[in-house]
Amino acid sequence: MTVSASLGRSIRLALTATVLGLAPLHAETIKVTIDNFTFTPAEVKVRVGDTVTWTNHDDIPHTVVSAGKYRSKTLDTDDSFSFTFASSGDYKYFCSLHPHMTGMVKVE
Repeated sequence: MTVSASLGRSIRLALTATVLGLAPLHAETIKVTIDNFTFTPAEVKVRVGDTVTWTNHDDIPHTVVSAGKYRSKTLDTDDSFSFTFASSGDYKYFCSLHPHMTGMVKVE
């Protein structure tokens, strides 16, 4: 198969999957900052297939936990954690080391 034929096939598959609602046309990465014991922004709205990346800019460790959905390792200063959302819904999350720190990802 030639490079152009392979590329054409890939594009057709991606378009077919998008039309059928199986994959987003363009997935995005949304950034959430952890600083001063807060998640900023505290609530983000994303689409199925998007990725959220949390980055800790505090001088102390934090985690990102959504019960039964995802859990980061302990994030030291400048460490990051990413999660790609495969289904719609509301995903509440918190820091297991500082439970008063909370946030929400709304997936459409």
